[in-house]
Amino acid sequence: MSINYNNIPSPCFVLEESRLRSNLELMSRVQNESGANIILAFKGFAMWSAFPLVRQYLRGATASSLSEVKLCFEEMKTKAHTYSPAYLPEEFDEILSYSSHITFNSLFQAETFKDKVLDSPDKVSIGLRVNPGWSDVETMLYNPSAPGSRLGVSDEELTYGLPDYIEGLHFHVLCESSAESLVKVLESFEKLYGRFLPDLKWVNFGGGHLMTRKGYDVALLIETIQKFKAKYPHLEVILEPGSAVAWDTGVLVSRVLDIVERKGVKTAILDVSFTAHMPDTLEMPYRPRIIGAGDPVKGKPTYKLGGISCLAGDYMSEYSFEKELQIGDRIIFEDMIHYTMVKTTTFNGITHPSIGIWHENDELEIVREFGYEDFKHRLS
Repeated sequence: MSINYNNIPSPCFVLEESRLRSNLELMSRVQNESGANIILAFKGFAMWSAFPLVRQYLRGATASSLSEVKLCFEEMKTKAHTYSPAYLPEEFDEILSYSSHITFNSLFQAETFKDKVLDSPDKVSIGLRVNPGWSDVETMLYNPSAPGSRLGVSDEELTYGLPDYIEGLHFHVLCESSAESLVKVLESFEKLYGRFLPDLKWVNFGGGHLMTRKGYDVALLIETIQKFKAKYPHLEVILEPGSAVAWDTGVLVSRVLDIVERKGVKTAILDVSFTAHMPDTLEMPYRPRIIGAGDPVKGKPTYKLGGISCLAGDYMSEYSFEKELQIGDRIIFEDMIHYTMVKTTTFNGITHPSIGIWHENDELEIVREFGYEDFKHRLS
């Protein structure tokens, strides 16, 4: 049964449960055939009302803050693989109590906190993030291997070897990338850090493996992991994708509030904001897909899409539609579940869209609605 978006309150993020399950089934296949462990990255998908389904397929989660490690423990029902560019001293003890793995971004941070980890009654594995020196990410905002990057220890810093308490290495340099990109990253990683691998217990390949995207070479991903594990059979291989989990699993429903025409340009003003509700469309940037619309076509009704905030740049350039838009028409933005919801704000006091799940029995559940108190209590 197709979704009747006119029956969904606007604005609203809607996750389609069947699509999420399909992604998770593919990821489960990759785990089973490659021998790797795949864990969820909260920075890409933290919709915990869907975690009961996620837990059926994935074996944990990665976190980068006290709030995320607590969410992992409470809603994923496990301790987190934790990494942060720098840990706050006043939070570290609590973070440690919710972690199975702690990865440090620098040798200084590792030395600062290692005694606490080693003295912990729970056996927590210590890792170090490294920079493999190669990435296919062209947008510098998202490129961890950019020149002078603060993310990951360089091979030059390890001239005298790894501290003996380090049990794993972690790299994360991909973003919505291909299996072919992973092959190139591993070549560079092994060249720079391969001498340490015989003495380690695990390697975390990070995220950015967009295995659920149409056209992704899943067979190559599995083969690449299998070859790596054949060379280093003692190593646990971990992947922590964010986008791949919720890729193309749901939409953002919006509606037209007004249509203004200035100097021959028609703009449909919506009840959502690109800067507040879809920030990656401006940061990445990328042009979201819209059901029933496409790139401008001469002769078709064409509109800029304006957000509801006061930011001048809160808009998307023109789309063409099959018919003239009317006040109240639904505008459905596709693929709005991964990364989008975790980066939303209440800028300008704009109400956050509701969050819903379209269940596999074709029933809509609104799991969260927002209001004034959510805006007020973010501030003081």
